[in-house]
Amino acid sequence: DRSGVSQETGLLKSWPFAGPKLLWEGGAVGEGFSSVAVFNGRIFTMGDKAGQSYLFCLNAKGGATLWSLQVGKSGGNYSGTRCTPTVDGDLVFALGQFGDLVCVEVASGRERWRKNLANDFGGSSGGWNYSESVLVDGNNLICSPGGNQATALSLNKRTGSTVWKTVLPGGGESHYSSWVISNAAGIKQYVRLFAGGTFGVAADNGRFLWRYDKLGRNTANIPTPIPFGDFVFTAAGYGKGGALLKLSRSARGLSAEEVYFSRELKNKHGGIVKVGNYVYGDFDDRGSPWCADVRTGQVKWRRDSEGQGSGSACVTYADGRLYVRYQDGIMALVDASPQGGFRQISSFKIPDGMKKSWSHPVVCGGLLYLRGKDKILCYEVSDAKRDAAPAQSVRLWTDDTGNFQVKAVFKGVKEGRVILEQADGAILKVPFDRLSPSDQNYLRGL
Repeated sequence: DRSGVSQETGLLKSWPFAGPKLLWEGGAVGEGFSSVAVFNGRIFTMGDKAGQSYLFCLNAKGGATLWSLQVGKSGGNYSGTRCTPTVDGDLVFALGQFGDLVCVEVASGRERWRKNLANDFGGSSGGWNYSESVLVDGNNLICSPGGNQATALSLNKRTGSTVWKTVLPGGGESHYSSWVISNAAGIKQYVRLFAGGTFGVAADNGRFLWRYDKLGRNTANIPTPIPFGDFVFTAAGYGKGGALLKLSRSARGLSAEEVYFSRELKNKHGGIVKVGNYVYGDFDDRGSPWCADVRTGQVKWRRDSEGQGSGSACVTYADGRLYVRYQDGIMALVDASPQGGFRQISSFKIPDGMKKSWSHPVVCGGLLYLRGKDKILCYEVSDAKRDAAPAQSVRLWTDDTGNFQVKAVFKGVKEGRVILEQADGAILKVPFDRLSPSDQNYLRGL
């Protein structure tokens, strides 16, 4: 769902000094910044090898290569692929750094169709080349050639034929974000950050809906926006900042009203995740993760000097913890609680062989996957002792006001909400920060 939020529970709350157990490393996936997509026992990623960029499919048990497909030429402003493949049922889609877009059969690795965003649609990526992970929605694939012929583009996912294309006013180069889906104000739309700012287009025909240009005219616009309800949180680095937008219908169609803008919420390329009412990201690319209330923009904490790790920080969330990968190859486990300040719990040095350790961590199936140079590393992060613990005891839970109590069993955490099951089977979903301090401390200790 492009949120950077894993639904995994029962994970280790801290790691041994040397890090969690390394189950395997392998894959021979070349050089790149692409992360991994894990689906039905297979791992998909991209990388440069022998002068070409490739799409790789690996066995999730051990990393053996099942197949690979040449996508386009290698290289780029920073040498290596950028795109993380998009998997949709029996198809996988990958975008090379020079605009080569391929549709491939998951099972066989056979190419179904290909396009080039620059040559076929007059696209313009920007100096750091094409980087997005294309969006698949129903029968359509949404991507971003950029430029003044087809800034935004929809293709039939099975044939590659054009469904619609849109020239966005002031959109400019594609830059390096990816599309997300919003249903704000009752209108299904696609939202993305371009060189010219943050844009919304109608999902049915691609018509331009709205633009927020405060993040435009920037060196590079990278973070993917975060839609929720009638709102969109969007941010950029290089001294820009973060903004919360409220989308509403108006006489002219759809308008984007700025709720707040804060330079304290800038983010270059480590990405931002939203958990409940809080967002987490890196302060530009300084290796200073922050937590802020997404409703107000108030920063709750920011790392100053505590813990290991330096340089740009990639952020993923799972089971009450932030998985933070720093540019210098330090992998850190950080308490995601908005209260109590920044607290790094564990860390270890990734033997990834990368000069710039920028690939985002992935938590799936109790495993932590990390992209390295010409390899994937797979770590065991599930905690067998915790798997059965939630089902063993009923607890009296209290809210933060002390006025509401309920007897229930803890079943896990999803999207920042604590899942509680009552004796009659009724399920309650309570925001973590609405629980009493004692209940919050209880959960942190699990």
